[in-house]
Amino acid sequence: MATIVVKQIGSPIRRPAIQRQTLIGLGLNKMHKTRELEDTPSVRGMIRKIPHLVEIVEEKA
Repeated sequence: MATIVVKQIGSPIRRPAIQRQTLIGLGLNKMHKTRELEDTPSVRGMIRKIPHLVEIVEEKA
């Protein structure tokens, strides 16, 4: 199964609540924290909603 490594690069301070909740949904809550997640359409959609707060570090097959 394909996975992606996502890193939080932006602060959720002074962001709309929905963006903060999306970060929590991805398992991110602190700056420069990384998570390895399954590469599914729902995860990709969450990342697309907050591209200014996260970056994809690595894609694994």
